[in-house]
Amino acid sequence: MDHAFSRRALLAGCAMLLAVGHAGNASAQDKPLLRFSAVFSDQDIRAQMIQQFEEAIAEDFDMEIHYGGTLFSQGTELVALQRGNLEMGNIAPQDIANQIPAWSILTSAYLFRDADHLLAFFESEAGDEMKAMAEEQLGVHILGPTFFGTRHVGLVPDRRIETPEDMSGIRLRMPPGEAWQFLGEAIGANPTAMAYAEVYTGLQTGAIDGQDNPLPNVQNMRFYEVMSQIALTSHLVAFDLLTVSSSVWNEMTPEQQEAFQAAADEAIAWSTAEHQRSETELATFFTEQGLEVYEPNIDAFRSFAQDRYLNSPISADWPEGMVERINGL
Repeated sequence: MDHAFSRRALLAGCAMLLAVGHAGNASAQDKPLLRFSAVFSDQDIRAQMIQQFEEAIAEDFDMEIHYGGTLFSQGTELVALQRGNLEMGNIAPQDIANQIPAWSILTSAYLFRDADHLLAFFESEAGDEMKAMAEEQLGVHILGPTFFGTRHVGLVPDRRIETPEDMSGIRLRMPPGEAWQFLGEAIGANPTAMAYAEVYTGLQTGAIDGQDNPLPNVQNMRFYEVMSQIALTSHLVAFDLLTVSSSVWNEMTPEQQEAFQAAADEAIAWSTAEHQRSETELATFFTEQGLEVYEPNIDAFRSFAQDRYLNSPISADWPEGMVERINGL
């Protein structure tokens, strides 16, 4: 009798332990999964930014991170977010401009002076208006701008560039999309659409004459190995947008939203500082690698680009007074 009772007690205890174990597993699995896609590589400073962010939100969310455009190719991440096939992405403002023409103002050459000016805009009332426009029309919540350096022109041909006229006939790789292609034209080049992952081979084979990227990207992707020079045109303060789908954001409690935003702010601030530090060192590094690194006539480039934008149909969609508000920050 006692033996049978003990056996039943033992089985009941085992069943309880299994139930607790299953409940624990279920609890662990209940954390929402956030799939994140970016075109940058796992060697990029922004990859470290995302890892920091992942650690900061680990108590409430699981992240599945995909670098190098392996989950969604460049330019398709925004649509994936909108269709519910992706929860988070590093989205180019040019992709937003493809759907909201007013956003093309934020992709124009020589708009922001530097990273501090960029961040000041996104923290301003004007920046809030642009973010709200994206959320209402596209269903994506913008956490902040991920600055990744200032874009310059890197070339294979040994042809010194001083003015936009010197860029005539240069097949300059630009990402796909109307806003990107117009940017290439606005600095005097013949823009050629090409995926980021194909640029090294394109430079090596002569399919393109050059590319425009911030110096940290040139180092990460080793473009300097197949170029002869870098003209420091500084034509665009480069940034993407750390975004989460509005459906995911709206399911969070206010406390979760606050913690999520704080984690993004901290990671973005770290990444911005790292890019600024890297930029100051890389001009010397590229010179040591045998490249000619120099500053062309920036005033000529700025005047040429701004004239092209203001006299194109693109600027017709810009919010009235927004240029002045940005300049005044």
